Parts: sequence; C-alpha cells; structure tokens
Amino acid sequence: MSYSAWFQCINQQCAEHYPLNTVIYRCKTCGSLLEVQHDMQALGHRGAKAWMKLFEDRYKSTEWPYGSGIWGKKEWVLPEIHVDNIVSLYEGGTNLFWAERFGKMIGLDNLWLKLCGNSHSGSFKDLGMTVLVSMVKQMISEGAPIQAVACASTGDTSAALAVYCAAAGIQSVVLLPKGKISIAQLVQPIANGALVLSLDTDFDGCMGVVKEITKDETIYLANSMNSLRIEGQKTVGIEIVQQFDWEVPDVIIIPGGNLGNVSALGSGLLMMRDLGIISRLPRLVVAQAERANPLYRSYLNNFETFEPIQAKKTLASAIQIGNPVSIEKAIRTLRHFSGIVVDATEQELADAAALGDLTGMFNCPHTGVALAGLIKLIKAGKIDKSEHVVVISTAHGLKFTDFKVAYHEGSLDFPCRFSNKPIEVPPTVDAVKEALQHALKNRRKTNV
Repeated sequence: MSYSAWFQCINQQCAEHYPLNTVIYRCKTCGSLLEVQHDMQALGHRGAKAWMKLFEDRYKSTEWPYGSGIWGKKEWVLPEIHVDNIVSLYEGGTNLFWAERFGKMIGLDNLWLKLCGNSHSGSFKDLGMTVLVSMVKQMISEGAPIQAVACASTGDTSAALAVYCAAAGIQSVVLLPKGKISIAQLVQPIANGALVLSLDTDFDGCMGVVKEITKDETIYLANSMNSLRIEGQKTVGIEIVQQFDWEVPDVIIIPGGNLGNVSALGSGLLMMRDLGIISRLPRLVVAQAERANPLYRSYLNNFETFEPIQAKKTLASAIQIGNPVSIEKAIRTLRHFSGIVVDATEQELADAAALGDLTGMFNCPHTGVALAGLIKLIKAGKIDKSEHVVVISTAHGLKFTDFKVAYHEGSLDFPCRFSNKPIEVPPTVDAVKEALQHALKNRRKTNV
C-alpha cells in the first residue's frame, strides 16, 4: 500500500494544499498556519490490530531506522521520505517513570511521568527535529538551495537542531536571547557546530528576527510553526498509549510555551482514534508559568479572545513566551479534548520540582510547572485521585543545574521549602556521628 502526506492550511475555509518538500511555513492564500495531513483512507486499509503489531515489532529494534520511536511509525509521520535521507539518533522510546511516592504525597493513586528529556540532546525537541532535518536532507538531495537551518530558541530547540544538523552535515543557525538561557543549554549548540547568534532581546524578539531571515529560501525555518516538527512530536501520545498496552490514560499534562507540543500531542491521539486503535480520548491539560501565561488568560474567558503579553523572567525559561506561534492550533486542540489550562507561580513550580526530586525524579523547571499544575487541579477537585494521569517531562534536569543549585542554596526570591544544603563538619568520626544523629532526627520530623 502506498501512503502519502502533504501540508494543508488549518483554515477550513481555505484548506490549500502544498507538497511537503516545499519551503513554506504559512498558507500563501490566507496566511494561516499549516499542518501535515495524511491519506487516512489509505492508512485505514491496514487494520488497527495490524498497525499495533507492526509498531510493537519495530519498537526499539535494531532494524534501521525503525528502532527509533519516530521512524518505527514512519507511515504515520513522513511516509514518502527515502530511508537514506533519514537522520535519526534513536530518539523516542523514552521510559515512563512510575511516580508512586509523589502521587501518594499529593493524593493520586496512578501517576506516571513520560521522561522525554531522556534523549540525545536532553529534551522532547529531538522528536520533531529528526523529522524536520530528515526532510531538509531530502530536499537538498532533490536540488533545493538550502544552505542552513535556523531557529529562535530558549535553549532546547537550538540544542536539538544543532545536534541533528551536525549528524546530517548541514549548517545550523540559532538565535538565542542573551543571558536568558542556562550555560548547559548555551554550550550544546556551540559544541555541535552551530552558528550561535546572541540577541539582546527575549524569545519573542528572536522569533521575529528568524521569521524575517527565513524568508530567504536558502535558510530553512526549524521552529514549531513549521509543522514538520509537529509530525515527530505527535508520536509521544501514540507511544504513551503503546507503553500502557494500548490503554488510554485519563489525563495528560504538558507544559506550554510556544504551544506546538500540545497540538502535536492531540494530533497523534486523534490519528489513533480515527484509525480505530483507541476508542476514547484523554483530557489534556496545559500548564504555564504565571509570568508567561497568555494561554491561561485566554482560557479564563473560554478562549473567546487572545492577547499576547510581554513575558516576564521565569525560572521556567524555555516557556518564557508571551506570543506563542501555535496559539490557534493549541486552542483548537484544547477545545477538542475538553482541555484545561492552569498556571503556576515561581515558588509553586520550584517547590513542585524539588518535591518530585525527593521521590526519585530529577526535574527541569518546566516539568515543575506541570507538577505544580497537577497539584492545583487535585486540590480543586478537577482531577480525581483514582484517575490515571501522565505528566510529560519535557527536558532533563541536568540542563538546569543552576536552577537546582539556587533552590538548594536558598538564593531564590522566595522560601525554598524543600531545600537540602550540605552540612559542613570537621573531618572526625565523632563530628560526623553527631551531625548524622541530629540531621536524621530532624528529617524524621519533616512532613513533606
């Protein structure tokens, strides 16, 4: 069976089509965002059980490129790409962390974290970047005049773009907001050979510049307004269901910044439903930092209006975005999934991340936003203790050691409830014994 896919305008009154090897990011007719559409009739000729068996047989195998969590679902992602042009670093297939202790602490019986940060560049952005860079490689092989691939980034997108371009032998260009990302995130694209431009602005300012420079078709845009990225990221929802033996969780919570990820999550789940693999949909929750919460503000008035904001500095730096590119797609998705939007203060997100760490996690601040949102929704009675909940952890905590150090040193602008400072003692057995006795006694009294 031959499968096909194409770009299509998200404006239903327009619905223009474009080939996937076209350098295009918005509809030429109406200016709306695009999305990738698949020939669902052709995909439907293979039954649901046959798709599940195929995906199970490929999962984490050594058969190139199907062991990848993305390319094991190639027919649902980029069906027409030539295998020789696929740029894969064995992305996807990340583990589910059973957060039993944390769940009990907050009053939830069945809580899991999908650890998307356990990946090559340390964030979920790898899922989409393998698709985008692979398509660029194919376009170059077909004669496209692309000289470089560019993105604006708060850290994770630039890291993923740089590493996949390095693997492909394609030049990457990243625009970063000066002084607003962690050292670990800054060094990643530098190490992988990217041309790094540090702009004295915020992410929204970088995004404005990159949209202008990519009007030149020799520089290809890699931000999530390019819906090729969404095709890779949509597999996270599919993979979650697969890992639960094709059972759908009740609630999935995801941090939200530029908002491409929630629409990607919804896209994969809808595809599963339309092809008969699942019969129901989960509720989706987007969690935002209070200092960068334009979607939450829109949610409060039932998405009737949306106003961009000037995002304020937040510990959750990767989602410090006041004018998200994928706002239309995100709102459409949340309406379809009976979605909820919640926000978290700086103290709430930092304490939630730290409490999670005390139960065996190692959270980035953005995962802290999602965990804080979960705690709020349980307290408000919007999530029942018996529900099966999955929190998507978007990046590895090692990218944000400066955040963790500041928290445990107590140097943030609020009390750090779960800080854990080293105890300095003289190098004698008696001193160590005394310190241990005192510390362990105090810890037994601590109620987290």
